[in-house]
Amino acid sequence: MPILSYLLTALGAYLLGSIPFGYLAAKAKGIDIRSAGSGNIGATNAMRVLGKPAGIAVLVLDALKGFIAVCFGVALFAKMQGSAGGASNAAYVAQAFNHGLAAGIFAVLGHNYTCWLKFKGGKGIATTAGVYLALAPLPLLIALVIFMLAVAGTRYISVGSIAAAIALPATVWILQPHNLLLGIVTTALGALAIYKHKSNIQRLMAGTENRFGQKKSTEATK
Repeated sequence: MPILSYLLTALGAYLLGSIPFGYLAAKAKGIDIRSAGSGNIGATNAMRVLGKPAGIAVLVLDALKGFIAVCFGVALFAKMQGSAGGASNAAYVAQAFNHGLAAGIFAVLGHNYTCWLKFKGGKGIATTAGVYLALAPLPLLIALVIFMLAVAGTRYISVGSIAAAIALPATVWILQPHNLLLGIVTTALGALAIYKHKSNIQRLMAGTENRFGQKKSTEATK
């Protein structure tokens, strides 16, 4: 097993994922986003605190972290192992995919537990979406549709995020049942996303969660 390439993939992907775009965008405007709105550094809180353009920019950048991390992992593997015969070598293709998957895991961990902010970060929804745009775009598309339907039906971003966190692994297991590792990792990332929404779940149960479009915010979902 190419241990060194996995270690470098994990390190590079973690550092890429750890870039706190929401925090940096707010800092550029003289705001510490950790003390504003919900205190979360993700796109939802950035949108409420900084406005829609900044929030959308943070959303896109957080997603790009995941997508680029996967590409980085695959490219690093190809560089270190050599690409000769790779296109027709099933073992090579599988190893390249696994490097991309490893990169995706550590990009999400970097976003959720960024070393630049005392290992406190976002909730990983956008970054996970970027990872699966590269690894499994069809399951991601289905999860995004479910997210939008859940938000449209409830007006809770957190409900949409939790629904997507359940739908993505379920869809991966259904559509790609032979990729056991992908299924396990996706299930673990879905569980992590739900765990990171524990405060939202508590507010939903208490009836104090803010609906999408409300000015007052105690919610963070990314």
